[in-house]
Amino acid sequence: MLQGQILLPAELNDGLSDRPECRDVPSATVTKLAPEDIDRLLDALHIGVVPATGCTEPVALALAAARARLALGLAEELPDDLRIEARVSRNIMKNGMAVMVPGTGLPGLEIAAAIGVVEGDPNAGLGVLARVTEDGARCARRLVDCGAVHLSVAEVDDDVYAETVLFAGGHRAWVCIAGDHTNAYLETRDDEILVNRERPTADHVSPTAKFLRTLTLAQLVDFARTVDLERIEFIANAERLNSALVAAGRENSYGIGVGTAMLGAIENGLNSDDLCSMMTAQAAAASDARMGGAPLPAMTNSGSGNQGIVATVPVTVAADRTHASWELRLRALTLSHAVALYAHAGLPVLSAFCAAATAAMGAAAGVCFVLDGSYESIERAVASMAGDTVGMVCDGAGCSCALKVAASVNAAGRAVTLSLAGRRVPGTNGLVHDDVDAGLRSIGRFGDPRYEGNRL
Repeated sequence: MLQGQILLPAELNDGLSDRPECRDVPSATVTKLAPEDIDRLLDALHIGVVPATGCTEPVALALAAARARLALGLAEELPDDLRIEARVSRNIMKNGMAVMVPGTGLPGLEIAAAIGVVEGDPNAGLGVLARVTEDGARCARRLVDCGAVHLSVAEVDDDVYAETVLFAGGHRAWVCIAGDHTNAYLETRDDEILVNRERPTADHVSPTAKFLRTLTLAQLVDFARTVDLERIEFIANAERLNSALVAAGRENSYGIGVGTAMLGAIENGLNSDDLCSMMTAQAAAASDARMGGAPLPAMTNSGSGNQGIVATVPVTVAADRTHASWELRLRALTLSHAVALYAHAGLPVLSAFCAAATAAMGAAAGVCFVLDGSYESIERAVASMAGDTVGMVCDGAGCSCALKVAASVNAAGRAVTLSLAGRRVPGTNGLVHDDVDAGLRSIGRFGDPRYEGNRL
């Protein structure tokens, strides 16, 4: 058997998809969520699993720029004296320098600010760049080329911070975003304050993250098994959107073509056509497209398109391979995204920690849900993930993200392989803990010294 290969026992393909309700978490393992907590978890999924067109760090700056234009009240034709000053936090600078901006053909934050002013939809949140045209892209490139856009690092402690000051016709508009990628807390036109909300502190932890930290893996598994299907139907959009990115990555030349190379190796017999290889290759292809500027939305997780891809694509591939029912694949996708949110809740929104690794914990849980369904197999797989790719450095968004996505998904495949064999990394190793939830909290302690869980 080739490294990373997952072989499926015949019985896994025989009616498994019709019996998700038969594989209960042992009652001693879980305290069921109260109805109000089920509502809060669904709210967390609605907040944390949303579409975005383009890498979310340049998108945040583009949104600030689009809202600055709205505040300034510019006509459709831009004035000749237009000037854009953009300032971003260090983490946004890191993640925005090399990644392609959809529809523009260029990487970087300058072009993101310019296209945000030219054609950004100020009311579309992470979809601010969903409707970029060729004419708009040409105009944005001219603004950058003529020196109308000035970019600098803001002297702030925030992980997520983007501001745009727009000058035109003797007037000025100023928009600031902080806390998350779409939270425009301050908007002004000249001396008039249009929006003035409380600014999140630099170490701000959202109410959603605080709630997620109170949960357990067992509760998430029970939720995924029992929640009414109509309440999680929206998660199916993750498969639809991210599968389109897989197709775009396979059919076009984006980035360095990590997914295409892996799929070609499978076709040429250099790699095997096993489940783990296909999960890895397809996720990488989607990331290629995402980071290479494909004008398609991704379904995100925890504010990241790559995390959304990692939480979605492996589960979709596993469900396709096993001919899983619509109900089983929907519940598995829900579990994957919920676990990805849960694993990331102890980390900053942005940091030097590549969160494809935490998203892959969700993928491992979702794939185990499809292939086996027992809580024990899911627990073993997630626990083992804490001993694999955790600690991978985020060195900025770009074409190499597809390699990190591939590494994380492959790690999820290894964890599933171990788990189905009844094995896991023992709690004596590194960040791993005998208690899977304690292990996830240890990742928070590793990834963010400010995390309150450090003092639990």
